[in-house]
Amino acid sequence: MAYSFSDSDIERIETVLQVKSKNDGRLFRFELQNDETGRRLSLEIHPALPVPEEIEEEGTSNLISVYAPSSFLQLQGCTGFLASRELGEVIFVARSGHGANGLVVERDVGCSLYANVDMRLLSTDFTQLPPELIMSSVALSVTEDLFDDLG
Repeated sequence: MAYSFSDSDIERIETVLQVKSKNDGRLFRFELQNDETGRRLSLEIHPALPVPEEIEEEGTSNLISVYAPSSFLQLQGCTGFLASRELGEVIFVARSGHGANGLVVERDVGCSLYANVDMRLLSTDFTQLPPELIMSSVALSVTEDLFDDLG
């Protein structure tokens, strides 16, 4: 089942990113800009986007999109998120089978995408991993509690 974004979820995201969203009734849009670095990006949350029932049982799915000057990132089927004021970032997660995908949006106008990360890596001893796997494993490990069936 896809995650259902509430009004309080959107408010939490606004608080962490320190920007008010624009809502046109279909989606929430957050426009982030850092004048010092010149970086800017737009985050869009499409809650309950209609999809064919053979793809998603409920007939809806969440779509998270990030638009930046030189890139476009999209996370389909968002199953949860974590908004951290301390880290200054929001991590959107889509889990399917044994894999997790994470889209990280930073208050300082940064963005990272981690795709098809094996869920077992989220609770492993990171010191035993090759350096190339550590960053994605650590970044997504903070979302491990979003899922009650890990083990």
